[in-house]
Amino acid sequence: MRFSDSILGEILKPICHRWFDQVVARHEADAYDKCFTSWDHLVLLIYAQLSGVGSLRNVVATWNANANQHYHLGCDQVARSTVSDAGTRRPLAVFTEVFDMLSGQVDRATRREGEQMLTLIDSTPIQLGKIVDWAKWNGRIRGLKLHVAYNPVSDNPTQIQITDANINDVTVGEQFKIEAGTAYIFDKAYCKYRWWTAIHEAEATFVTRQKTSAKFRATHFRKLEERHGDGFQIIDDAEVKFISKSKGGFKLSIPMRRIRLRRDEGTKITLLTNDMTRSAVEIAALYKMRWQIELLFRWIKQHLQIKKLISNDPNAIRLQIVAAMIAYVLLRMAAHRNLVKIPIIRFAALVAVRIFARTQVALIDKPLESHPSKPKPKRPIGQLEFGYA
Repeated sequence: MRFSDSILGEILKPICHRWFDQVVARHEADAYDKCFTSWDHLVLLIYAQLSGVGSLRNVVATWNANANQHYHLGCDQVARSTVSDAGTRRPLAVFTEVFDMLSGQVDRATRREGEQMLTLIDSTPIQLGKIVDWAKWNGRIRGLKLHVAYNPVSDNPTQIQITDANINDVTVGEQFKIEAGTAYIFDKAYCKYRWWTAIHEAEATFVTRQKTSAKFRATHFRKLEERHGDGFQIIDDAEVKFISKSKGGFKLSIPMRRIRLRRDEGTKITLLTNDMTRSAVEIAALYKMRWQIELLFRWIKQHLQIKKLISNDPNAIRLQIVAAMIAYVLLRMAAHRNLVKIPIIRFAALVAVRIFARTQVALIDKPLESHPSKPKPKRPIGQLEFGYA
């Protein structure tokens, strides 16, 4: 009979075992947990994310209940205490490198010649509550922050970082890698003139909102060829010069534009950019795309296990969050590779209920093949049945 891998096995295929073993060896990630390896840990956490199981007790129970499916995944049954102990010791860098590798694969597969390169930068809070005594308080929540650089064109989170909740967004933003020719879109929380200058010197552009405390003087008003966009109208477009005092005495001296616009509901916003070539309508449309990263955060929190934590240990929580981002990228890769046409929300729901089904990912929404035995002929009612030797 022809072998058919499970849905989970198909989803995990982009992770090369030989490459993963090299990463594990470099970080000595299996030094203290030889029976429960890094591969076992990664597969278990991805299973927890895709299956929608909430607690560690239920994750282990449902995983062990499908022991006949473990062999082809290269895993085995586990004990709850073993998973808990491994979560406190396993290096986060192993999982982070897996995410970086998978994200790079998506970028290479979806990037097309001449396609505009966009990156949205933002963060989302992960509330841990008072039961986690080590979590930091930032005035609104006690917990962590997930910082993400996201490509909305390929629907791919390209860079992630997890910090305490009281860390400023711009502190992490300036650590993200800057690529030439890319347009970076972020909100007012990422206001740091030295970082803006670094983006400009790297031959990249940015679009952001102007803070009320920042003062710019218009030096030249540009002629508007077009004023109306999707849901907004441009008021004016001006080349500006920075005139307010900056912290640390750093003076913003790069070419800047200020674009003021009015949304259809009546609110006005002011955008700042170092992009001197795109039209005002195009720049406003770029900033409007920033909403897509909010949709990403909402999807992850609704359909993956980030709110329901399987441990209170700081390292284990970070492993779970990175595993959620790995699961998200793997889902997208599986849908793209198998030309899945159904919406990603329905695809994720089908993966949850059919995660160990032996069928093709492309046929996940179809009934499983079966070969029932032929029905026996029924004897007419009221007649005797004789048996002859």
